Amino acid sequence: MDIKELERIIKESKYIVFFGGAGVSTESGLKDFRGDTGLYKEKYMNITPEVILSHSYFVKNTEDFFEYYKEVFLRPRVNPNAAHKVLAQLEKMGKLKSIITQNIDNLHQEAGSKKVIELHGSVYRNYAIDTKERYDGIDVILKSEGVPKTADGQIIRPDVILYEEPLNQKTIDDAINEIKKADCLIVAGTSLVVYPAAGLLRHFNGKYLIGINRNLIDVPYFIKGDIGKVLSQINLEALK
Repeated sequence: MDIKELERIIKESKYIVFFGGAGVSTESGLKDFRGDTGLYKEKYMNITPEVILSHSYFVKNTEDFFEYYKEVFLRPRVNPNAAHKVLAQLEKMGKLKSIITQNIDNLHQEAGSKKVIELHGSVYRNYAIDTKERYDGIDVILKSEGVPKTADGQIIRPDVILYEEPLNQKTIDDAINEIKKADCLIVAGTSLVVYPAAGLLRHFNGKYLIGINRNLIDVPYFIKGDIGKVLSQINLEALK
C-alpha cells in the first residue's frame, strides 16, 4: 500500500489503535532487541541480555543487574521521534484512540500521547519490593550508588517485566479490549514473534490490519520503511 491509501484508511476509520514494538524507538537512537545491531547481538560480562534481564539474575546478581540496566536503559539521552509526535497528533485529532506498546522508554507520553498501554512496564516507574511504595522518574535509580534502596533498606526495582515474569493481567485485558474495539489496527516496529504480546493480535476483528516496518510482516496491508519517515508523510490536514 502507499501513503495515499494509508491516509484514506485513517480518514475512514472510527477507532484506530496503534500496536508498537522496539522499532518505533530506534529512530530516537535506542537499540532494538533482535535487529542486526540490536541488544541481543551484544554481551555484557560475557552474559547475554536475556539472562541479565531475567528475574532470577536480578535476584541473584542484583548489583550487576543495576549496573547493566543503568548503562543501557537509563543513560542514553533520547527524545521522541517523528513517529511518537505524529501519533500524539493523531490522538489529539480524535483519530487514534490508544497506543499499545512493548517499549518501556516513556517516549509516547513525552510526545504528548495520553492513552498508552505499556505491556512491559516503564523505566519511569519504580517501586520498593516489600511495601510496593512507588518512586516515579529515573533519578531514584540513576543517582543511586550500586543497588537503589529505600531509607529502611528495601530494594527499589524498576516497574518493568523481566524475563521469567508474567505480564500484568489487567494490562493484557486493557490491551485486548482496545484491540477488540478497533476497526483499524496499525502494527509497527515489531517482528510479531514475541509472545504473549504478539498473540494479542488474534483478538482483532476489524477491517484494516496495517503493518509498518523495515522488514516484511504478515499483515493484509503493509508499508516498508522507518515508522517515523512513513508517518511523517501523512497529510494530517487531509484527515480532518
